[in-house]
Amino acid sequence: MADEKLAKLREATAGLTQISDNEKSGFLSLVGRYLSGNEEIIEWAKIHTPTDEVVVPYDTLESPPEDIEATKKLLDKLAVLKLNGGLGTTMGCTGPKSVIEVRNGFTFLDLIVIQIESLNKKYGSNVPLLLMNSFNTHEDTLKIVEKYANSSIDIHTFNQSQYPRVVADEFLPWPSKGKTDKDGWYPPGHGDIFPSLMNSGKLDLLLSQGKEYVFIANSDNLGAIVDMKILNHLIHKQNEYCMEVTPKTLADVKGGTLISYEGRVQLLEIAQVPDAHVNEFKSIEKFKIFNTNNLWVNLKAIKRLVEADALKMEIIPNPKEVDGVKVLQLETAAGAAIRFFDHAIGINVPRSRFLPVKATSDLQLVQSDLYTLVDGFVTRNSARTNPSNPSIELGPEFKKVGSFLGRFKSIPSIVELDSLKVSGDVWFGSGIVLKGKVTITAKPGVKLEIPDGAVIENKDINGPEDL
Repeated sequence: MADEKLAKLREATAGLTQISDNEKSGFLSLVGRYLSGNEEIIEWAKIHTPTDEVVVPYDTLESPPEDIEATKKLLDKLAVLKLNGGLGTTMGCTGPKSVIEVRNGFTFLDLIVIQIESLNKKYGSNVPLLLMNSFNTHEDTLKIVEKYANSSIDIHTFNQSQYPRVVADEFLPWPSKGKTDKDGWYPPGHGDIFPSLMNSGKLDLLLSQGKEYVFIANSDNLGAIVDMKILNHLIHKQNEYCMEVTPKTLADVKGGTLISYEGRVQLLEIAQVPDAHVNEFKSIEKFKIFNTNNLWVNLKAIKRLVEADALKMEIIPNPKEVDGVKVLQLETAAGAAIRFFDHAIGINVPRSRFLPVKATSDLQLVQSDLYTLVDGFVTRNSARTNPSNPSIELGPEFKKVGSFLGRFKSIPSIVELDSLKVSGDVWFGSGIVLKGKVTITAKPGVKLEIPDGAVIENKDINGPEDL
């Protein structure tokens, strides 16, 4: 039955003219693996907590010499790659998420470019920036990148693969059934980075320039900056792959974690956990760390493994309904590739290296006085004594970037805030200070305005009389 399905699918895929032969064979290989049902099941009893040799504590890394020439030598072996395939749709934006303004009028992409420029300028190095786009963000990104035409850094863009969505009940590619617009296709997750680097020619280009490592991170993670201690460690220890992990808080209980399994380091995602063990997986007692998706990977190793077709990461089935049609997307994650590389490690990094902006509540954190901006680097305010950030929950009125910005005359001071919960039609004046635990709830149909200069500490506010 599976063979029949695959044969029909192969025949239909052969007729798709919009994608390359590499994309067709990658897609068919993924579907073939999915249909075979040979996915490895994790045996819970074989899971072990990794030792400090496998997940290295960041503070045990040696600092590289402060010598400019030595640092230049290390940096000349590095390329930086940002995953730029995501659209800012959850935050109400139409283009690539990386062009949302984060702070002082700078977008994610501006900050990334400024950071690499200042590194290259300081050390006389030539660290290039690569952006992996999806077909959703490609054209927009090409236009945006033009503004850096006079920048001193080499910026390369390439596309990740484009695979056809599969119509669930007939198990055929949707574009072969006539759905040829963008909705007929999908980008197959960031695990696709390795073949896409190779197929685009960028991998061979980097190798020809003497690059040895690529630092991969999500473009919306403001904490993912080049770290000399990590780079120095990997080059000296010849680790082919490194995943930055950081201590879990209750907000991260669903994040993937590193385990030792049958003698290798492996990523364990919540989807692989048997139902009986989900609560154990979510506990921060047993699984204390999670994957930040900041990855450092040896370029020669990528080439070796892609050429051998050895990167068979766990498949993540993603069923969706689009225009009333049930479709299936098969995806993979780059972090899951860790088990195929030699001498792979995790490094348990400070939380400051994980500062993603997934929602407007995250945007409020990074736009506030909790952070400052220097040379494109977002740095935490030392006046905040609590190591963790305030928890912020904003109601649906704040979900889209435009309406979020419109509701604040200026972003309140939150250095001494523990938690903030806002619901209803709430508007903030300028110069407001929030401290401790603050809840602001506007009654249905009532507009609640917080006046300029208000200082609110450990209060529940339900109307003007509570201010």
